[in-house]
Amino acid sequence: MPQEIIEVAFELPSMEVVSYLCKGCGLCVTHCPQKCIEFSDQFNELGYKYAQYKGEGCTGCGICFYCCPEPGAIKVYKKVRE
Repeated sequence: MPQEIIEVAFELPSMEVVSYLCKGCGLCVTHCPQKCIEFSDQFNELGYKYAQYKGEGCTGCGICFYCCPEPGAIKVYKKVRE
């Protein structure tokens, strides 16, 4: 199984929702302990209001990634271990 939690040299952890893959189920929004994911006011190519990162508050825990039923729809970026 490929590792989808990618370590990069960001100052803060972050996450990204691939909008065209999101089906708007809301599992990531509901399960995010930091409440840093919300629904967009826009619709994606499939006609769903997709989830999006609010821009701050992510700890890189990966809960959103693991609860998402759509493979590849969420990417988590966290601090590099030193």
